[in-house]
Amino acid sequence: MASVNSINGIEKKTGELEEELRLLEEYDIEKLCSVIKEVGFSCTLCGKCCTKEFNGHVFLLDEDTERVRRIRQDAIVPAPFFELCDQNGNFYVSGYALKTKENGDCIFLKENRCTIYNDRFSICRIYPYMLHREYGEDGKLAWRQISGLNEHGEYNADIPDEDCLKAAKETITYEKAFLEKEIEFYSCALRHFTESGLKPVRKVYDQKIRAFQSGEPVTVFVHFRGKFEMHSIIKDDYTIRL
Repeated sequence: MASVNSINGIEKKTGELEEELRLLEEYDIEKLCSVIKEVGFSCTLCGKCCTKEFNGHVFLLDEDTERVRRIRQDAIVPAPFFELCDQNGNFYVSGYALKTKENGDCIFLKENRCTIYNDRFSICRIYPYMLHREYGEDGKLAWRQISGLNEHGEYNADIPDEDCLKAAKETITYEKAFLEKEIEFYSCALRHFTESGLKPVRKVYDQKIRAFQSGEPVTVFVHFRGKFEMHSIIKDDYTIRL
């Protein structure tokens, strides 16, 4: 994710996210139902979606973060790919992510099974369904509804209409919550930067990322429940390249 480099950039990014949310609210749920029906995804319990091979990190909504903290306090880390950096070298990120094992697998994965399945997180509950726009190989911006197609699980299963509708509703609900969290993050950051006389600076961002990659600790402010929580982290807290 590219960093935002100015106050105007924060305002522009907020506007883009608000437009994305507007488009999502206009999306025809029956279209997503038909995609789910046509794909007919069936989970084979392979556990691949919980590994580094298929997913870089699990982003947590605020309610997910609260759930993790009840289960295991040390299982979260500031989400990677920090969105902002101020002139003092402090990073800002929109939320938390699950920590992973050294091999990149989910910290709660054991013998290819989720050890907290009944308490699994929002993104885990809807996977592999999704509903957001991204650029395809043809360079065009279009809706993406399925993740990891033909990479795991089985397909062409007969999914009852009511199950398709349930999955579609849950997917749209998650994507809306994600966008709302991103919008709240940038709005909160804009207030914080304005009130504190701060500004995002790309040159400082790049310098601090290089220092971080060389092993130096950095300060990251994580947006959670409308406020920023401060953390000092090092590269070894992650198993993915930042």
